[in-house]
Amino acid sequence: MGNESHSLEDLMALVREFVQERDWEGFQKPSSLAISAAIETGELLERFQWLTHEEIAEHLKNEDYRLSVEDEIADVMIYMIRLADTIGIEPSRAILRKLEKNKSKYPVEDWKGKIPDKVRNPR
Repeated sequence: MGNESHSLEDLMALVREFVQERDWEGFQKPSSLAISAAIETGELLERFQWLTHEEIAEHLKNEDYRLSVEDEIADVMIYMIRLADTIGIEPSRAILRKLEKNKSKYPVEDWKGKIPDKVRNPR
């Protein structure tokens, strides 16, 4: 597992193997995996908490900070990939399907350079 590129399905198989080698399948129920992903997302958010966009850009030049962000992104993705595997969802297919839905929902000609109101003015 060096710097080579892997598909989501390849990564799913590697995560599955990691879990199986440790006999953790019994602990990894969908709700536990979703909760764990949310917890890891919170840890990712902590890396940016209270920082301005400029401060974040500056911090990302620091290798230790950048690696801490990378680790948290990996943790979130590992739990999400494992959740998908556990409930029988193919991540690549799900992402492509959702992108198609988003293309219909946000056509380029209507949305280029604009932020949806619900993002700009959350209720």
